[in-house]
Amino acid sequence: MRLLLLLLPLLIWLPSSGAADTLDSSFQKSVQPFVQRYCLDCHSAADAQGDLDLTADQDAASVAGNFRRWAVVMDRLEAGEMPPPDAGERPSDSEVKKVLHWITELRDSEAKRTSGDPGIVLARRLSNAEYNYTIRDLTGVDIRPAESFPVDPANEAGFDNTGESLTMSPSLIKKYLEAARMVSDHLVLAPGGLEFAPHPVMTFTDRDKYCVNRIIDFYHRQRTDYADYLLALWHFQQADPSRTDGDRKALQEFLSARESGQHDSAQSDGTKPLSARYASTLWQILTGPPRQQGPIAALQHLWRQLPTGDGPEATSQARQQCEQMRDFIVTLRRQLVHNVSNLTTPEVHDGSQPLVLWKNRQFVANRRRYAGGAPDVIEAKLDDLSLPAGSEASAAMKLPDDPAALEQYEQTFEEFCSIFPDKFYVSERARVYLDPEEEKERTGRYLSAGFHNQAGYFRDDAPLYDLMLSDAERRELDRLWTELDFVCRAPQRQYAAFIWFDRTDSSFMRDSQFDRYRAEDKDCTSEAKVQGLKAAYLEKAERVGGNPEALQAIGRYFDDMSQSFRWWEDQWEASQSVHVEAMIDFAQRAFRRPLTQPERDQLRSFYHSLRDQDGLSHDEAIRDCVVATLMSPHFCYRVDLPSRSGDGEQPTEIQPLDDFALASRLSYFLWASMPDDELLDLARAGELHRHDVLEAQTRRMSRDPRARGFVTEFAGNWLDFRRFQEHNGVDRERFQGFTDGLRQSMYEEPIRLMMHVISDQASVLDLLYGDFTFVDEQLARHYGMSDAYAAQVDKVSATNGGWIRMENTGRFGRGGLLPMGVFLTANSPGLRTSPVKRGNWVVKRILGEQIPAPPAAVPELPEDESKLGELTLREALARHRADPSCAACHERIDSFGLVFENYGPVGERRLEDFGGRAVDSHVMFPDDSEGEGLSGLRDYIRRERQDDFVENFCRKLLTYALSRSLQLSDELTIAQMKTTLEKSDHRFSSLVEVIVTSPAFLNQRINVKLER
Repeated sequence: MRLLLLLLPLLIWLPSSGAADTLDSSFQKSVQPFVQRYCLDCHSAADAQGDLDLTADQDAASVAGNFRRWAVVMDRLEAGEMPPPDAGERPSDSEVKKVLHWITELRDSEAKRTSGDPGIVLARRLSNAEYNYTIRDLTGVDIRPAESFPVDPANEAGFDNTGESLTMSPSLIKKYLEAARMVSDHLVLAPGGLEFAPHPVMTFTDRDKYCVNRIIDFYHRQRTDYADYLLALWHFQQADPSRTDGDRKALQEFLSARESGQHDSAQSDGTKPLSARYASTLWQILTGPPRQQGPIAALQHLWRQLPTGDGPEATSQARQQCEQMRDFIVTLRRQLVHNVSNLTTPEVHDGSQPLVLWKNRQFVANRRRYAGGAPDVIEAKLDDLSLPAGSEASAAMKLPDDPAALEQYEQTFEEFCSIFPDKFYVSERARVYLDPEEEKERTGRYLSAGFHNQAGYFRDDAPLYDLMLSDAERRELDRLWTELDFVCRAPQRQYAAFIWFDRTDSSFMRDSQFDRYRAEDKDCTSEAKVQGLKAAYLEKAERVGGNPEALQAIGRYFDDMSQSFRWWEDQWEASQSVHVEAMIDFAQRAFRRPLTQPERDQLRSFYHSLRDQDGLSHDEAIRDCVVATLMSPHFCYRVDLPSRSGDGEQPTEIQPLDDFALASRLSYFLWASMPDDELLDLARAGELHRHDVLEAQTRRMSRDPRARGFVTEFAGNWLDFRRFQEHNGVDRERFQGFTDGLRQSMYEEPIRLMMHVISDQASVLDLLYGDFTFVDEQLARHYGMSDAYAAQVDKVSATNGGWIRMENTGRFGRGGLLPMGVFLTANSPGLRTSPVKRGNWVVKRILGEQIPAPPAAVPELPEDESKLGELTLREALARHRADPSCAACHERIDSFGLVFENYGPVGERRLEDFGGRAVDSHVMFPDDSEGEGLSGLRDYIRRERQDDFVENFCRKLLTYALSRSLQLSDELTIAQMKTTLEKSDHRFSSLVEVIVTSPAFLNQRINVKLER
């Protein structure tokens, strides 16, 4: 293989001299005289109409070097448009055929001669979109720092991911520096390394928000509704009615399968699967040895009354009864909560932290304990416990008369309270935690300890931790709480708030012996200061008659605080070296390849110089290192390096890419973002360049959600809807239904269709002919398919933002790309349709024709179709086409736009235009066939132009994948793509596999030996 690559340049750059002489001779004899006689009046250096100058090419080599303009010549000659009909002298058919034959022969000869040449792919900066996606995958948060960058220019093919257009300027470098600093503002220094928040975290308030919200999100993901568990266990039993036991593993497998949609009865609320640990506990008490009395006995009776069978009617009845069981549990448990009185002691404010924390700990200790008093509750409220009157469950709850039996009856509540805690977790407490009545009227604070107007967090989730969480989930929750204390310096800030409160709101620390203990002192958390304040505080509290329990709580408070401070100091000291190594790992992932040892040493040296010479803190130095990494050309630029030559080995002009460069080329093709760990691991192992590995990776990557980046950038630029979210060309007063939400839905529709084609390995022809589309509620309403949408949503879980695949959309005039609202709206001027713009979009974007720009003095049609007078828009265009200078182009595009006349300016179906005239979508196509509307256009394309669509799609895709304009050496790859596509039922995946295994994708052309 390497020998073939070494010989390839010789095969490419030493063409047959005989073939070259023949082409040159034919050019001089046939082509050049033809150009001079029929073309130069309009296409010379002095008058280059359509930006086409044909005087620059004087031989076959120069034509090959500028073949893009000769492809235009070929296209115009084949269409019979050039010379134009009004030209003074026109060539004969035989003259035209000779020129066309020569251009074709040159193209085929050059394509064969240069086959395998990957071309020069210029080193380029990341596009704005690639920068945003890369930052997202590098940091784990969607920061989008490139939103303020200037819009990227596009190349001739319409893509903004090529070195031809992505240059760097001094003003843009400033934007990059601002973006890098913006990213560093999101940096969180955690005990185990570097993390990034979705918002800036430069202040403690922002850090609190980040850490607290993660814990709250964790809590909210948990499934704590008893009815969900009871119904799931009922399904578990119905799956095997003979089942008498169920271990946790079996339950876990059942719950996972059920909630992933493998069972028709799956009912997921989009959070997480039910806890197998807790489900197993409930299963044991529901199906275990029968209890004779008490709440567990009542639940067993209710459980045995659930229906049998797993059909819809039985499921509905079971759900209702499970909810009644849930209501019984919740209602009863609410009456059995411990009453914890406030702890008080003379002269210490009731809201002082030691006393409030004591109360918190009492509640934690009693979450799963029986508080007593069940007989009084049952006697007073038995009828309110949601139990069927006269049932066995109700009988099980009745108080026994015998005192011994009553004692046993009350003991049953201990198991009940342990299994069903008063709360699984406490996520918020109000400001005035000491007054339950006042607390009801106040908004709580997340994870608050309940102090009055003071910072401070308190963890209260033991029942959730002990009863529900898996070992991995426990580790995650522990980590989140640890990071809250570490990142936010929560203990230090809480202690400072304590000193401030007891010196202001409270009068306890206003005595002179407390003067040396102030919240603003940097050393207030030192061991000496903490122990000194503890001694002074306890001395006074005891002197004024403090009760022993309060004194013990005060002593514990100072000891706990001191232990927290020492823990934080140790963690901070130990974490600094961890952060430096994490910063180096960050740079390695940012550079998308292993760092060399000198690069690692340089980063460490830079960090230490910031600390030692510039006097920066550890936090500031790490942030500056992150900024430096993001400003490095190794991050900002795509430089696809070839494999290194051996010592003394002269580099060939074409070399295979090294596997890390190939990983980046692959990921920026299919994700518009950086490679993930799997790609980099394969590159590190030297396996990625193998064709079978490449094909397997393309299939994996196509199914990954990150493929949306490819869809947005490739399809968005190819089909010209990339910036539709900013489209403001619609008159909102006339079209009041066109909201920002509908505009977003229109933008989303082609993305979802393209994602289907990619991830489901569907046919690219579905883009043209598919009798389906993807809609949400807003788009369905706009398309007139609300009833069909509602009927389908009843059957399909609408957890994906309400988006569903709608079938049989031909009845609504939809399906595929052509009638999508985004394209119909974007190609309308506002208060009327534009057959010219819509037709030009079809011809240019779908069929790949090159239509020249209109002359500068073209008269404008009225912006509002109601002001066309007696003419219809069709008739106004017909008059326009009467001008010979306009006719040639309009004959090629107008019919493709007129087929959409029964779609209004925002893509709505209509029968009349705004002038009250009936719309007419009947057209004559360029082959003189006739058709009606969307179906007529599809029939015409299927019959006459499908190959044009396929070729255009292949060319656009290859252009995007290679990040450069196409050249003649790519023609064989295009031909292979078309052949493979036809053999694979037009599956999109077959195109990708051809591209990523092609010489142009796997290799790089170089002219000098490159050193890293």
